[in-house]
Amino acid sequence: MLSRSSKNLVHKMKLPSVVECRRPKTSPDIDPSTLSSYQHLQVRKTRLDLEISFDQKIISGSVLYQLRSLQAQEGSVSKLCLDTSYLRIHDVTLDGSSKLEWDLKSRQEPLGSQLVLEYSQGKSEEHSLQINFSTTERCTALQWLSGKQTSGKPYVFSQLEAIHARSLFPCFDTPSIKSAVSANITSPYPVVFSGRIAAEPSDGPEGKKTYHFEQPVPIPSYLVGVASGDLESAPVGPRSSVYTEPFRLKDAQWEFDGDVEKFIQTAEKLVFPYEWGTYDILINVDSYPYGGMESPNMTFATPTLIARDKSNIDVIAHELAHSWSGNLVTNCSWNHFWLNEGWTVYLERRIVGALHGEAARHLSALIGWNDLSESINAMSDANRFSRLLQDLGSQVDPDEAFSSVPYEKGFHLLFHLESKLGGPGAFDPFVKHYFGKFAKRSLDTYQFLDTLYEFYQDRREVLDSVDWETWLYEPGMPPKPKFDTSLADSVYELAGKWFRATQSGDCTQFTPDDLNNVSTVQLVLFLDTLVQSKEGVDWSKHTGTARTLLDVYRERIVVSQNAEIVFRKFRFQIESRMESSYKELAQWLGTVGRMKFVRPGFRLLNRVDRSLALATFQKLKDTYHPICKALVKQDLGFRE
Repeated sequence: MLSRSSKNLVHKMKLPSVVECRRPKTSPDIDPSTLSSYQHLQVRKTRLDLEISFDQKIISGSVLYQLRSLQAQEGSVSKLCLDTSYLRIHDVTLDGSSKLEWDLKSRQEPLGSQLVLEYSQGKSEEHSLQINFSTTERCTALQWLSGKQTSGKPYVFSQLEAIHARSLFPCFDTPSIKSAVSANITSPYPVVFSGRIAAEPSDGPEGKKTYHFEQPVPIPSYLVGVASGDLESAPVGPRSSVYTEPFRLKDAQWEFDGDVEKFIQTAEKLVFPYEWGTYDILINVDSYPYGGMESPNMTFATPTLIARDKSNIDVIAHELAHSWSGNLVTNCSWNHFWLNEGWTVYLERRIVGALHGEAARHLSALIGWNDLSESINAMSDANRFSRLLQDLGSQVDPDEAFSSVPYEKGFHLLFHLESKLGGPGAFDPFVKHYFGKFAKRSLDTYQFLDTLYEFYQDRREVLDSVDWETWLYEPGMPPKPKFDTSLADSVYELAGKWFRATQSGDCTQFTPDDLNNVSTVQLVLFLDTLVQSKEGVDWSKHTGTARTLLDVYRERIVVSQNAEIVFRKFRFQIESRMESSYKELAQWLGTVGRMKFVRPGFRLLNRVDRSLALATFQKLKDTYHPICKALVKQDLGFRE
């Protein structure tokens, strides 16, 4: 096992050749991405009382913390620090009565402004703090949309991962701190929240309603989620509903109806029963920057999931899997983000394998491998950010490190361990043990490794044979596993025929029937293979053949409404230098906000027509979520 001191090895980027068995590590790493004094206090409960003002585009109200000192034996607490970012602090009240002195420190990029509270007398017992605040126009946690950007009414939604919760309310903005949360949110429009409905809406001021929620399972601040707008809901399972703007409701209900409950029941067999009660889905507006965000009880999801053929439904399997990995068991800091996402991708693919067969799981893993390769190749600092275990420090915004690496490199490490230990049957008992041991807690990679070695103490020689240094600390692609390619072989064969056709010029052998028995997932692999193959075909020299391919498969590729297919079609066209597609891609980038497509879409456009890429970004930048806008600006090296 790795010892408590092994956390220092991340700075050396070197591990022993054999992992020695030492005293297990009991406390997680320190989080470098927070300015709060979270290590000195326990947050027993959090209460949010918020009012949404669409006119002013702010959220105002208060947060009430029930706290307990962890320094009672060492002495009382005389100062407390919280995270804030672009917030206005109005006042602070101690134990519901006395006003507390406070100081908002100068901004420290990228972590925001530390809020320092001074106790006139030290606190060594339980106490409460209420902070009244309001957001500002520079808030990075919220996106406000006018009725012209939606179906006709204003809309707001939050996105707090990784360190944007501090821009919504003063908090201990670290995944190391978890607490139960209650919320009372006043708005002129329906509200959804990352918790269970606690009561029917009550009448608020000026014709508004106050919506009441309760989250009894402890969660970190980044998992708080709120949205308000013209929302309606429909059931999609016995414990699930879908929420969205009215014009999408029918399509959304059809897309998810019946499948969500299958995913829940499959995951429960793999891990243990779902602890959160209800599982609902919010289909957000077009500008939503992620495929999904695992807000407990209410997954926030992109409208690109509505493909009208259920082909993107597996994204919900991923967000549902977060109910165990990330939400119930959480990385202690963003250095260890792979513990959230690698485990979640692993569970997602186990769900897919249970429902569609083991070959389908391997096909998904193979596509993930391709995505990982593409992501690392596109990185401006792959030497740093393609490592599985990060060393971000206080000067790096965790958003900069978010990529396919924690997802896919993390998954492939777990997939590698599963294989080394004897397959799913041998690994499943550890899955249950791991999530049971760390439920409602936060941990780091070294605690994970300690637990792995403890559980498989009789298989230590197998674990010692894992090249931990390469997996955890080395940049670039990890060792490639052996995949079951039974669902991929026919795709590879078809792609190979097209590669040969670029040399012979003979495309008469191809017909639309080639794709009759090809699933959407296989079609994604086919399009990936065309541009990522080792065959090394330069499609820019075979534009005519590329056009023929799209003409032959027009019904499955060109007219598809599946965003995964649409993006890959554009990538193939760009690689083939079909100049007419450049403006079409620019127009499409105005219809999606999901960074999975927006960021590589702009990078593609920038490669072939930088002036068009810059003009398109200038036109669309204010329609994107602030996180998306900042990262695309960085990708393009854009200067105003």
